[in-house]
Amino acid sequence: MSPDAVSSVPDVVDSEAGWPEDEKKSLPQYPVDAFGDESNAEVKYKTMEWWQTGMFMIAESVSLGVLSLPATLAQLGLAPALVLIIGLGLLATYTGYVISQFHQRYPHIQNLADAGEILLGAFGRELFGIGQLLFSIFIMGSHILTFSVMMNTITEHGTCTMVFTTVGFVICMVGSLPRTMKNMTYISCASFISIFTAVIITMVGVGVQGRVSSSLQATVDTNLFHAFTAVTNIVFAYCAHVAFFGLLAEMREPRDFPKALYMLQTFEIIFYVVAAVVIYYYAGQDVTSPALGSAGPVLKKVAYGIAIPTIVGAGIVNGHIGLKYIYVRLFRGTDRMHRRDLVSIGSWVAIGLSCWIIAWIIADAIPVFSDLLSLISSLFASWFSYGLGGVYWLHINRGQWFSSPRKICLTILNVLIVLIGGCMCGLGLYVSGKAIHDDASTNTFSCASNA
Repeated sequence: MSPDAVSSVPDVVDSEAGWPEDEKKSLPQYPVDAFGDESNAEVKYKTMEWWQTGMFMIAESVSLGVLSLPATLAQLGLAPALVLIIGLGLLATYTGYVISQFHQRYPHIQNLADAGEILLGAFGRELFGIGQLLFSIFIMGSHILTFSVMMNTITEHGTCTMVFTTVGFVICMVGSLPRTMKNMTYISCASFISIFTAVIITMVGVGVQGRVSSSLQATVDTNLFHAFTAVTNIVFAYCAHVAFFGLLAEMREPRDFPKALYMLQTFEIIFYVVAAVVIYYYAGQDVTSPALGSAGPVLKKVAYGIAIPTIVGAGIVNGHIGLKYIYVRLFRGTDRMHRRDLVSIGSWVAIGLSCWIIAWIIADAIPVFSDLLSLISSLFASWFSYGLGGVYWLHINRGQWFSSPRKICLTILNVLIVLIGGCMCGLGLYVSGKAIHDDASTNTFSCASNA
């Protein structure tokens, strides 16, 4: 990295200048960026503007997550739920900013595996890479599952649920054929418009029905199991961070990433709060998850129909992250990634087909929407969106943790973020595992309706 690049890193992450000299000398040398010189390439990756990145992030994050939030207000009570939605949103903004600074320090990073190699060497590369791939596949599975819920709702269980999951699998597979993220931005825009409109229709639908007899509750009597299940659904709503390294690698100017991040988080927090409060206000304690089911017999079908681009598109966008990890891992350092020959295209299609088949199996194996979201949040989002942000900051500030009062405060904050991630993962796995066990039924790999 050039001296100019190092000196331009903001003080929040500092630079290698504060590291001990013997450690600085042992630092490995990395490539300038993930894709190299693309001046004569057939397929160019570093083409995204910051607003395209922002739209991609909104489509990836503001999709299924928002549909579970009204139910969290019913499970936790209005006051604790709003504190968590806003608080975790602000914390996700900070960890997202730290990710951008970590990438600025190591601009060769294209995925979590690259970051894992910096932190833990070859073991970290494999651990983080497998984690990112599994996360993407589970997200893909959640969208296939939601597609089947949508079709069962609209058709009133017109056919076997496994037929619907298969149709969802085929549509998503076809949509995954483009290789660059820039091409995904068009799907992202359609996905954003879709989920925004569907949620608005749901809010109108529950408003037209009028308030139910049950009153709003600022707090509710609950237990650890139900309370933390709700927390994991909030964490899932802020799960976009797994894509940040890939997006940074394909931006025309990665230093503009904070603009995209603030665009995402501002919209996300406001939209989540408004949608959750309005739907909960009218639907009461019996609000469904996904929330579109609370709109009434007719409007819920309309809402689900309008949400189809999100149910499909956001699954494709999230899946692209996992597919790109495998593709880059296979062809990095060669010109194969930048070609349109049979091997390049055939490899991309084969990777996509394999991953979507696994996602289809997951969708049929865990047929309860909230249970699958809880498992995904616990295993992956707890670390990718929160815990690892603290680890990145501690790594790039080695040797300076206690160099000033400000650094001491930031060190304490980031250690707490790591502990928060660990707590989310441990408790989340307990509650999601219990929920999946309790809800286990003949609906697994079944034709029964999951609406």
